[in-house]
Amino acid sequence: MTEWVVDARDITKVYQMGEVEVHALRGLSVKIAPGEIVAIMGPSGSGKSTLMNILGCLDRPTSGEYFLNGESVANLNDDQLAEIRNRGVGFVFQSFNLLPRATALANVELPMRYSALNGRNRKDVAKEALEAVGLGDRIYHRPNELSGGQMQRVAIARALVNNPAIIMADEPTGNLDSRSGDEIMALLKSLNKERGTTLIIVTHDPEIAGLTDRVISIRDGRIEEEA
Repeated sequence: MTEWVVDARDITKVYQMGEVEVHALRGLSVKIAPGEIVAIMGPSGSGKSTLMNILGCLDRPTSGEYFLNGESVANLNDDQLAEIRNRGVGFVFQSFNLLPRATALANVELPMRYSALNGRNRKDVAKEALEAVGLGDRIYHRPNELSGGQMQRVAIARALVNNPAIIMADEPTGNLDSRSGDEIMALLKSLNKERGTTLIIVTHDPEIAGLTDRVISIRDGRIEEEA
């Protein structure tokens, strides 16, 4: 097993907005160990979403090196990034991002459509993932038949099906009431403990951050402090 599941070195990201250059990340370095739970915090415009996009292989840095599970990914093309993303990273978003007309089972199957598994095996794996998040009795329900907390559980099951090295969760409790939010955090922590999945959680909520192993605070594209 590689020493670091995430190893980002001297990462910069510059956006061109007309004639203005926006420096979203300014030489930021971060290492995250396998099985660690890390919160990324920072005010709006601090660069935390940009960092998440790069760590999740949704975007490339302008400069710097990034190794995911020991594999260099900073200079890959779009197709290669998509492949790494599909097998190495699971995403959980604040807005759930579920297909409204598809069942929970069909939503969870989505990331596996590009894998070697046939349809029957995909269904079995998706069903197991839904059972793992406590939704074994809801597999044929559509999003409009589920509560917010249940929809986020479907999203977590979808993030798990390809056994990713890391799960990136962007404000995973942001659209939930406090009880549902507590349940989702407890679920993420139990999955981390049982499966050893590394969790990277972008949050503005100090209570959520307090449940993680380490907090990385970002301001103006740089790491301000780690605790």
